[in-house]
Amino acid sequence: MGVQKVNTLDSQSEMQHFVRALLDDVQAFEYMLENDWFEDDIVRIGAEQEMCLVDKKTMKPATINMQVLEKLTDAPWCVTELAKFNLETNLSPREFVGTCLSDMENENISYLKKIQKVLDGFDANIILCGILPTLRKPDLDRHNLTPKDRYFALMAAIEKHLLGSSFELRVEGVDELNVKHDSPLLEACNTSFQVHLQVSSKDFVRMYNMAQALAAPVIAISANSPLVFGRRLWHESRIALFQQSLDTRTAHDHMRERLPRVNFGSGWLKNDITQIYKEDISRFRVLLAGEIDEDSLAMVANGQVPKLRALQIHNSTVYRWNRPCYGISPNGKPHLRIENRVIPAGPSPVDASANAAFWLGCMIGMSQQYNDITKVMSFADVRDNFLKAAKFGIDSTFTWIKDKKIPANELILKELLPLAEAGLKSRKVKSSDISKYLGIIEERAKQHKTGARWALRSFTALKEDISADEAVTCITAATIKNQQQNIPVHTWKEPTISDHTDW
Repeated sequence: MGVQKVNTLDSQSEMQHFVRALLDDVQAFEYMLENDWFEDDIVRIGAEQEMCLVDKKTMKPATINMQVLEKLTDAPWCVTELAKFNLETNLSPREFVGTCLSDMENENISYLKKIQKVLDGFDANIILCGILPTLRKPDLDRHNLTPKDRYFALMAAIEKHLLGSSFELRVEGVDELNVKHDSPLLEACNTSFQVHLQVSSKDFVRMYNMAQALAAPVIAISANSPLVFGRRLWHESRIALFQQSLDTRTAHDHMRERLPRVNFGSGWLKNDITQIYKEDISRFRVLLAGEIDEDSLAMVANGQVPKLRALQIHNSTVYRWNRPCYGISPNGKPHLRIENRVIPAGPSPVDASANAAFWLGCMIGMSQQYNDITKVMSFADVRDNFLKAAKFGIDSTFTWIKDKKIPANELILKELLPLAEAGLKSRKVKSSDISKYLGIIEERAKQHKTGARWALRSFTALKEDISADEAVTCITAATIKNQQQNIPVHTWKEPTISDHTDW
């Protein structure tokens, strides 16, 4: 949650004031769109790297994020996340051209090394993983919530609207997980590599729909979250866990087709970006408020660019997998971004940059080939593909353009990688970066080896000789070792029982 100073709504008058500001922000947004205020002459990319902190000996969560930040001086790029065992780094926005992808990877590695240097003093390690394999249910109790007002406010607001007696996780893969929990801190299971693409206001609808169509193949090739509480679940279990951990509905609400706060969307975007905001305002209760110190309508009337603070706060409590983002560039102009939230953290920094390169290249390449993706695919198929990819990863078969049935790896190898290459070339990305990062994606698809596949095969083999707890500990140790050497996951060897005591 990027907005820092927020609070729960304690009275009806506070609610009315905030909702009024929220509606004013939408109206101001519409005015800026209609009058071409947005920065449309440059394309930038950016990313956020979430991570877990683990004890070097036990490989269990190390709840030390506040202590680490105290030692990490002059690091505005590093911030807290929901749980005490999480941190996040914000990578610099950079123009989508030249060495942008390798620059992103190098910056990511640089930040991780600086954090690791501090962690060494706490006998702890960073691990990049969609879901920490050694995480246990007690690790998600309230006492591990990062002690910041905005997190307490968010937890209290979600719990206030819970209609049942507890939050529930029900996910079935090779194994089955059925858990009840009294806190939405279950959401802290998830860590991701969130990639941002700045888009033209005139192209936002077309590009957003493109991002929706691409979500499934991106998940399939980047899946890295198959183990939860010692059970083998979906290839990208984050998708199920994130939705269910913040789901306040009852079974009766599900039947009424109310969307959960974490959702993929209900249909294609047709009008403009404000369609998303209007839908979210109408569908989802306001959870948090904050001091609104601007009159957005008065500001646009005077030619000033507003921060749209009320809209930003509400947008931060509705979790679309492709999230619309509003920002103000250094030149003072407003801009629009699409934030891709489907990509998990890891398996290594170079893998993360490869995932970003694949998505970014596909976004540009596909937009050049298809003027309107909604004319050649149905939203029902896109949503179905999204869920299949989360469950089965690289093993999925998708319904693709013009009702074509195609295995995920074949789609990636034959259709999407050429599109991604063309897209990156059109942005004048350095040719050696294109071959490096898309080469990693190609090898994963050819070898049928993602982070999820590696972890599942490793866990199943290890379980023949050691306990589930020992197996996830071994996998966590092997993951950290490979990450520290920045080895792409398709080259990782599966850990053996002899590795169990080597960390």
